[in-house]
Amino acid sequence: MLDKFNHHKGIILILIASLFWGTTGTVASFAPEISPLAIGAFAMGVGGVFLVLNSLKELSLDWRLLRGSAKVFVFGGLSVALYPLAFYTSMRLSGVAIGTVISLASAPFFAALIERLISNKLVSLKWMLSFAIGILGIVLLTLGKVQEPLANNTAIEQYAGILLGLVAGLTYAIYSWSARNMINRGVNAKSAMAGMFGFAAILLLPSLAFTGGHLFSSANNAFVAIYMALVPMFLGYLMFGYGLKQVEASTATLLTMLEPIVATILAVVVLGEGFMFVGWIGMGLILVCLLLQTLKLPKFRFNQLRGIPIPIKK
Repeated sequence: MLDKFNHHKGIILILIASLFWGTTGTVASFAPEISPLAIGAFAMGVGGVFLVLNSLKELSLDWRLLRGSAKVFVFGGLSVALYPLAFYTSMRLSGVAIGTVISLASAPFFAALIERLISNKLVSLKWMLSFAIGILGIVLLTLGKVQEPLANNTAIEQYAGILLGLVAGLTYAIYSWSARNMINRGVNAKSAMAGMFGFAAILLLPSLAFTGGHLFSSANNAFVAIYMALVPMFLGYLMFGYGLKQVEASTATLLTMLEPIVATILAVVVLGEGFMFVGWIGMGLILVCLLLQTLKLPKFRFNQLRGIPIPIKK
């Protein structure tokens, strides 16, 4: 009973983190002078510094465990640093719609693949159903949002944006798996997230010397930059780390599909962006995807010779 309660608590914390992340696009739109790369580097970098400061006690206790997981730690930290650069550049080159779909839709797939190949975890029927419904929901949700055409971008640039969207999805899956892996080895959730984000901050913050010229050019820009670092990054990833204590990385990345729903609602209500009926259908499918995570469905594995799903008896 306690495990079930903790599992649901983990789900709730990840959903709250996704809600915070869903505000980033709308908030960033109030500071168009700031480069997307600067926002990503500042938010992830400063958020990482705050995570480290908030977790100094845990880091001092867990440093031996972190050193024992050095490869996973560095792999996860590099992924944290690469994620915002790939994600924001993908949206700039291929458009917000395609960049969002590729990044968010590929992350759960990559997370499940990593868990299967490295951690040897079986894929559950619940996850498969949720993934299929969630992907369809994200596609419809994005189609329902009226987008500006990318008249100045060449076909090669748009293909490069798609490739970077896949990189963003992969790096997101890697650092989610890395955090979960370290937690399973006994590392405190705060230490795991703070360590990776602190490592990423060392790599990201120096780039602001070239991209961050407008971060504090006005009170409005400063508010946007500080909000992005404190709320979506610091508080969001603090909750995400706690959630990963109870939830597998593949499930966690599925739950973050709440993010595009929040982002879309804010864009329509606050920014007055156009939205078509097909998008509401997509939103409903994503909600079904999230609700499926609370249902008990049997896991299965594939017959190695025939590829036939075989239920696993408990």
